Order: sequence, then C-alpha cells, then structure tokens
Amino acid sequence: MALKIIDHGTEEYKQMVDLRFNVLRKPLGLDFSDAELESEKQDVLMGCFDEEKLEGCCLLTPVGDSAFRLRQMAVMNGLQGKGVGRVLMSFAENIARDMGKKKLLMHARKSAVGFYEKLGYTICGDEFEEVTIPHYVMEKNL
Repeated sequence: MALKIIDHGTEEYKQMVDLRFNVLRKPLGLDFSDAELESEKQDVLMGCFDEEKLEGCCLLTPVGDSAFRLRQMAVMNGLQGKGVGRVLMSFAENIARDMGKKKLLMHARKSAVGFYEKLGYTICGDEFEEVTIPHYVMEKNL
C-alpha cells in the first residue's frame, strides 16, 4: 500500500475522479461540474495505491490559516472495512500537521460518522443535508 500526494490533471488524478464518482456521486445520481474539478487545483490531493491502482483517496481544502477541510473521502467498493480509509486518514492528518495546520474539519455523511469517531473526530452541530443525504460537521484538533 503506497500513500502519495496526487498532482491535479495527471493520470492518477483521473483515477481519483473516477473513484470518487463511482463511490460517492453515481449512487446519488450526481456528477462533478467542471468548476468543481477546476477548484481542486488549490487542494492537497491524496491517494492510496496498490501498485498503480488507486484504492482510496481524499483531498484537503484550506480553511483559513490553521485548518483543512477533508473532502471527498472514498475507498473502492469491496475494500471498505479493510484499513485503507484508516491509513489514508492518518496520512491526511500527518500532511496537515506538516503544513502547520491545527485542525481538520469535514462534512461527514451520517453513515460514516462511526468511522470518524473511532479516529477521534467529534460532531460539532446538528445534522444537515448535503448532496441529498444527511451529514454532520465533524472536527479533530491535530
């Protein structure tokens, strides 16, 4: 399992967009807009690979000077529950710390709250709807 930062616009990035589409968007009948994908040029894009095949990914979007917002966390269907997400989260937290950030925030799908709680994240606020499904704001001090 190799963890690495992905450059926007590369073949690895295309794999990342495909994985996120298949796991996160397609089941909801949603797609990515060109503007959404273009805005990711400012983000830190990360992936977990088995040789050349992307198995999981996420991205970090800057929020002020001291935080990142974790977004678009996706693990390939069939590999969920096998540790890919946990390893990817640890990598993301370490990258955020190395970049001087003090906090990681996210809009977590209600179905994933338990996963993030096991990693030390806490719910901050009431349930809300985003991309047609329930979410919670969660955060962790790094």
